[in-house]
Amino acid sequence: MPTLVTGISTERGPVLERCRSAGFSLLELLVVVAIIGIFVGVAVLSIGITGNDRESEHQISRLKTILDLVREEALMQNRDFGVFFSGSAYRFYTYDYQLQSWLAPAEDDLLTEHDLGAPLALNLVVEDREIVLDNEFDPEDDADPKPQVLILASGEMTPFEARISRSPTGGRYVLTAEVDGSMEVSSDGFQ
Repeated sequence: MPTLVTGISTERGPVLERCRSAGFSLLELLVVVAIIGIFVGVAVLSIGITGNDRESEHQISRLKTILDLVREEALMQNRDFGVFFSGSAYRFYTYDYQLQSWLAPAEDDLLTEHDLGAPLALNLVVEDREIVLDNEFDPEDDADPKPQVLILASGEMTPFEARISRSPTGGRYVLTAEVDGSMEVSSDGFQ
């Protein structure tokens, strides 16, 4: 095979033709990358469908955030708050020592009743006892509410677990609160 001074042959011989046909074209590589991308996309979507329930996670995080704010407000204003739960919602009350009763907070959008939404359910365990919750608030409870969880002006609160789930057999998010007001969110039953 003839070579130039630089050592590179300019002729196409049988060896060069064989090497050229052994590689992949740019089009073939793009097709393979596109197929891999489709498989990765399907895998990510299927994990998202069977994985954690984002709506339940959002609702439990919202509850924790509001409880943190209410606890700070109780400390700063020297007021006692109560939380009344149903199977699908929760609402806040303040204690009026003059009237000696629980009252709905006036003109406070943060502490209004919050509904979790139709597919989500809430379970409550207070001081290691499961509380049977009504599916909705009873109109009689409006006259004389009895909150299950208290947030005191001292910063202490009733120890409880609030569990939010989409179905009774599926995964759930759990908010655990201690007497000192510390709270932790965990998940149970998710892959």
